[in-house]
Amino acid sequence: MRIIGLLGGVASGKTVVAEELARLGAGILDADLAGHQVLRMPHIQEAIRARWGQEVFGPDGQVDRARLAQRVFGPSPQADADRLYLQALTHPEIGQLLRQQAQALAEQGCPAAVLDAPLLLEVGWDRWCDKLVFVDAPWEVRRARALARGWTDEQLAAREAAQWPLDKKRLRADIIIDNSGSLEHTRRQVLQFWQSLIPGPAYP
Repeated sequence: MRIIGLLGGVASGKTVVAEELARLGAGILDADLAGHQVLRMPHIQEAIRARWGQEVFGPDGQVDRARLAQRVFGPSPQADADRLYLQALTHPEIGQLLRQQAQALAEQGCPAAVLDAPLLLEVGWDRWCDKLVFVDAPWEVRRARALARGWTDEQLAAREAAQWPLDKKRLRADIIIDNSGSLEHTRRQVLQFWQSLIPGPAYP
């Protein structure tokens, strides 16, 4: 099974590209979804409570991701250290879940899987990938998409600052997909890439 790693800036449209690849037959390895699962693990919750207290937990007793994000992406001088602590705590568990999911997809005969992880390069998961795809979109487009999600400019800047610079990501990519236009424009590029990776008959 081939593994396709997705790179790009915040709100560049990596999820759109992942969905298009899934439509063509790829499986999805979603690091954000795996992160949700990891934050429900008792030993992870115990470590989070020990560092940040009960205030980052919601009424349901689970980690409140928005409150936790305020700590690790906030303006506090401690935010960088908090973010590195959280990554060191959760990324090994997330990686293990993703590897298990990849194994299950391979056993099902899936021809390829898409790894959608914001910090794919930063944590070294690119070593699992056969191809790296950079999803490109101008700053103005990405900002508009982020604001439509309810983010502030400050939150967007903090998320961007926590990742590798876009130029560095772009240089690591095997292919660049322009996601600044219509869905059909993106879809044609994704199809062309898929056919080059998984040769076969006509695709939907």
